[in-house]
Amino acid sequence: MNIDNQKNKHVYWNPYFGGFLLGILILFTFYMTGRGLGASGAMKSGVVTIVDALASNHAEHNAYYSKFVKEEKSPLNSWLVFEALGVLIGAFISGGLAGRIGWRVQHSPKITSKRRLVFALGGGVLFGIGAQIARGCTSGAALSGMAVLSTGGFITMLAIFGTGFLVAYFFRKNWI
Repeated sequence: MNIDNQKNKHVYWNPYFGGFLLGILILFTFYMTGRGLGASGAMKSGVVTIVDALASNHAEHNAYYSKFVKEEKSPLNSWLVFEALGVLIGAFISGGLAGRIGWRVQHSPKITSKRRLVFALGGGVLFGIGAQIARGCTSGAALSGMAVLSTGGFITMLAIFGTGFLVAYFFRKNWI
């Protein structure tokens, strides 16, 4: 083992323990808010706020945006926004404590950093479009749906991982 590997050796939590904690968090969220976790709602709030700031007339007269634009309340004043901010802050704290914060692009030696970033951006855009079509992200549709034993939640989770498994075949040359 070379010096770089010794310096970058990290101790990670057991993934089963992490999954257990996520389950407890989902149950707690249902108890406190009456609904499960989700991140796409925070993104929607951010987009609505930006559109309202740049083109308020458009936002007020648009069938979609007008549902979220109110004089007395900012779309950012939502617990989902604070949830997403908490995830980001928690990730930075965790990364800082483990010494893993840094600017790097992890990729296979078979592709460039630029190609990896293009794939990541493309995947993120497709995932965002899918979350909008599905009226929720994987957290809301799959995890929270499964937590309440919703058939749709199980179907969503199977579709997400099944599609990922099938599509991975075509992109495996970028990683293996």
